[in-house]
Amino acid sequence: MYLHRITRWKHIYLFLISCLISSAFAIWPFPPKRFTKNSLINAGSMGLGSAGRIVAFGDFNGDQFLDVLSLDTDQQTFSIYHWSHMDFTFKASTSFRHPRKVYNVIPGDFTHTGKLDLLVMSQSQTSNQLDMLLYPGLAKGGLDVNNPIAIPPSTLSQPIPIDVDGDMKIDLLGTTPSKGNSRSPLQLWQNVWNATRPESPLFDVITPNFHGTQCTLSNPHSNAVVDLNGDCLADLFLVCDDTRGGKLYQIWVNNKADGFSLSQEGSLPSGVQSISFADIDRDGTIDMVFTTCSQVSSTTGLGNDCFVNIAYNQQLELCSSSTDSGYKKGVITCRPHGDLCTADPNFKFDLSDRENNDLFSRFPLSSLYPNSQSLLALDVTHAPPLPLPLKLGDANLDGFPDFMAIVGSGEDRVPTLVYSVPCAKDVVGCSPNGSGRRGWKVAQKGAEPLNAIKDARAVSFLDMDEDGTLDIMVQRTGKAGSGDVQVVQNNFYYDAFFLKAIVLNGACDNSWCYSPNSTERYHPFGVSYSGASYKYTVLDTSGHRSAAQVGQLPQTSYHALQTPYSFFGLGRTNNYIENLFVGSTVHAKQHFINMEGVIPNSRVVILPSAKEGEMWKRQLFLRPGKWIPWVTVTVVVGTALLAVIVFVLHLNEKREDELERRRASHHINFDAL
Repeated sequence: MYLHRITRWKHIYLFLISCLISSAFAIWPFPPKRFTKNSLINAGSMGLGSAGRIVAFGDFNGDQFLDVLSLDTDQQTFSIYHWSHMDFTFKASTSFRHPRKVYNVIPGDFTHTGKLDLLVMSQSQTSNQLDMLLYPGLAKGGLDVNNPIAIPPSTLSQPIPIDVDGDMKIDLLGTTPSKGNSRSPLQLWQNVWNATRPESPLFDVITPNFHGTQCTLSNPHSNAVVDLNGDCLADLFLVCDDTRGGKLYQIWVNNKADGFSLSQEGSLPSGVQSISFADIDRDGTIDMVFTTCSQVSSTTGLGNDCFVNIAYNQQLELCSSSTDSGYKKGVITCRPHGDLCTADPNFKFDLSDRENNDLFSRFPLSSLYPNSQSLLALDVTHAPPLPLPLKLGDANLDGFPDFMAIVGSGEDRVPTLVYSVPCAKDVVGCSPNGSGRRGWKVAQKGAEPLNAIKDARAVSFLDMDEDGTLDIMVQRTGKAGSGDVQVVQNNFYYDAFFLKAIVLNGACDNSWCYSPNSTERYHPFGVSYSGASYKYTVLDTSGHRSAAQVGQLPQTSYHALQTPYSFFGLGRTNNYIENLFVGSTVHAKQHFINMEGVIPNSRVVILPSAKEGEMWKRQLFLRPGKWIPWVTVTVVVGTALLAVIVFVLHLNEKREDELERRRASHHINFDAL
């Protein structure tokens, strides 16, 4: 009987405890984690399983979440998929059909209305040119597919968006079939759109203000709009054909109203593939990363005997002291911390492969992948085939860009993630004694979702759901029966911080935008443009200060598939970002601003002004980290404990005061007797 009562009370206690736990979970204000495993996680197709080819990223509905644009297998039908934060998936929105086979698309606010337009480059009836058509964005959302704007055609070398005249409107630079000559083949589609005159043209094709001998653009090419001399003003990088059948590059420096001047040119290594740009060694300058292969099959797209090449940008170093002005005897010797946007006219790249050249690093692909020595350099599932560059992004938030590549072994095409690591002995990319700028290591731990994919045709980085980590989108051929797209969620825990930034194009004077009939009102979010630049200084936990540089949307040609925002890891830091320099392409005296004390793990939106002397607007959106719930619990529990301690001390003090009062009331004053 006694044991029976004990058992009964035990069940009652367990029932009460379970009720308390259930109630606690019921009132817990934070949602459960969607992914809990500390690794890369197969998130599935995220609503894009039958989307076809993803050809562009952009915020098409202005909600500050990244949407995608897909192209069907017929290479003519477009579909827009909006990201749903509540449902954590992409949802199909609208679709339309382009009249001809599509070669490339560029989302951008060409009409300067604060809405994203879509520039489509497609097949022409003339074999040596590209037809171009613009679908304007509508104020109420979507694209005006019924009233496209015709644009003068270009040659097959795809033109790139660039703001040449500094008015924050998107121009195009390339070559035209009907204009240009051997001495000045480059032509500028100057944006002359006038919204009050719908019959006016969007572009006027003119000869740009370029000073120097121009080259013949390659097809395909890796042309980019990115700051290369360090003044936070976007320069121009061109890939050209030389007379010997090889490739060469030209760097044109932006001189604002004085046009562009040829600063440097040189030959590219034999077998060069696509070129990407990033600050590889975190020294505050933009470097070049590219692959070279001895032979690329036009049938499989695989390259043999491939090498990874890194050309480091030599510029003025960051001053060692924050009080150093950077000048000695009137000569600049280093970049001061408070003025990172100082141009270095003597910057240079040296692509010569010699032993004592510290500006150039080269290592064979087989040193990273001993069992898979072929690199997928062309996506032959698209006609014409698309070049596949190394995709750069800071996947582990340590401040140094990593890269993604697709390696081939037999019939398999496997996407791989390669981390940037400090140089040491026996590390790929470093010298035998362990010296060098950066080494490279293939991700192994938690990379099973990538290794399981055998039919990849393209990869890209993106921050899905704006959660502060770079996830991976793998486009597949569909041969494995797993759909066209697979998203791999980056769910590693990194003890580091990040920052996201986007420079808008100054539409609507950086305030509310209105539709022509003034019935729709909206913010001009999501309309970034090529050419913005970011430089920042940050302190690590040991007190070491470093600088880094990031470009915004430097490349758009040949389905480059880059995000409109810039994402950069900050590494481990216990401080704010000391200085964040944000550069634009405006031709004002001051084309950049310096933001001090920016909070990490946030998204910065900068709205520049093309008007001289007008203040730039900036907005900062904080993103609560995963540790916020535990910090909240700690603060609440700590506050409750302190309140209990204060209350107990208050009661003790009150009791002591009462005893003191009673003793005083019984005290006899003998002097008064």
